[in-house]
Amino acid sequence: MTPNDICFLNSYQTRRTADNMAIRRKDSFLWGRAPEKLPPGKSRQGKTIKMHEFELLDDIQKLRLEIRHAIPQIHSLETKELDKTARSFLRGKKKFNMDPTKGINYLVENALLERRAESVAEFLYKEEGLDKTAIGNFLGEREELHLEILKAFVGLHEFSDLNLVQALRQFLWSFRLPGEAQKIDRMMEAFATRYCDCNPGVFQSADTCYILSFAVIMLNTSLHNPNVKDKPSLQRFVSMNRGINHGEDLPTELLTKLYTSIRSEPFKIPEDDGNDLTLTFFNPDREGWLLKMGGRVKTWKRRWFILTDNCLYYFEFTIDKDPIGIIPLEDLSVRKLHDTGKPVEYCFLFFIPSEGALSSVTHIRSVNHTAAAEWMKTYCLELYNPGGQKIKACKTENKGRVVQGKHRSYKLSAAAADDRDGWIDAIRSSVTKNPFCDLVSLRKKKIISNSS
Repeated sequence: MTPNDICFLNSYQTRRTADNMAIRRKDSFLWGRAPEKLPPGKSRQGKTIKMHEFELLDDIQKLRLEIRHAIPQIHSLETKELDKTARSFLRGKKKFNMDPTKGINYLVENALLERRAESVAEFLYKEEGLDKTAIGNFLGEREELHLEILKAFVGLHEFSDLNLVQALRQFLWSFRLPGEAQKIDRMMEAFATRYCDCNPGVFQSADTCYILSFAVIMLNTSLHNPNVKDKPSLQRFVSMNRGINHGEDLPTELLTKLYTSIRSEPFKIPEDDGNDLTLTFFNPDREGWLLKMGGRVKTWKRRWFILTDNCLYYFEFTIDKDPIGIIPLEDLSVRKLHDTGKPVEYCFLFFIPSEGALSSVTHIRSVNHTAAAEWMKTYCLELYNPGGQKIKACKTENKGRVVQGKHRSYKLSAAAADDRDGWIDAIRSSVTKNPFCDLVSLRKKKIISNSS
């Protein structure tokens, strides 16, 4: 037998083997396993079962194909739903920045936030893009839920093994202290309680921590505010805080460390992540065109004034987004000024008296074309600070650089008596007071009464 004959025979046998396997498998869906030989009746029943099995397998394969085609559509719907949720969440954050209570309500109503103290506190503590001022105002409210949220929010801060200044830096970076005294009191009391819980034995009571915290905050302002010329020394700081630890003095080493830390590095004021000045000027207390006389160059310039958020802003045009000057109204008082020495318009004066002298004056006159003929009458007012410091104003120079104002007074002129009185009433409603001194004084009296 030739080699070719042997190859042909092997090929023939291989094909026969494959054909036999195929015949044996034609009634079986299990490859490699031949069906068992059954009696005729059971054989017909088995064939029927096998047919149903093949039909089921065919249906399963069809379902797999349909699912495979549907998966992209499902992913597309899920993506759209996620996009919708993200947009709703962003809308809720913007609402929070404009009105914290409405923003939280919106997020809760859209199932984006739980109305639980822990959930809301975590949202305020961790979420980016929230206005720090809005957070402070929301946390300072006195309703029961707000108090629970404040407690949970402070509880998210870890103050263990931190000195008081380090803890304050962390705490005051997470929001901006509101201007209302009662809100500050609640927030600082919560801070003092949390700090004492994290650092037992440092102070005899939370009241001591409360008072010293305010002392540190006021020290920060005194050391780093350029308007304060008389900078407190370490000895004065130590003397100011004598007897606050339940009638006993705090360790000089502790007070020295706090003083040195603040002198070396002031507190950093957090930027408003969600801040947009267009929202600040959305609903002003009062607005209108005024003429403003410059401080160095005594020329009148037409400016658009907006009174809102306890500040007086002025712009070159109504469409401008950023102001060219800002006058905060903290610690200022307002009164009519009877300035009959000059036949000037309806004016009022902002000033801080310093030994009876006015080192700088800014004049502003109300623009009212129908009352132009009446400008020779005198309707003036003045804004002043009994403390004697310069007004904490700022303005933008031609190159865009923001500089601190040097005015001790601002003189403004109204076009008529009702215009002047309207500005006086609006300014009086917007003037705020620094509440720190009153809060510390009340808490010191409490400690003295408890220790005696």
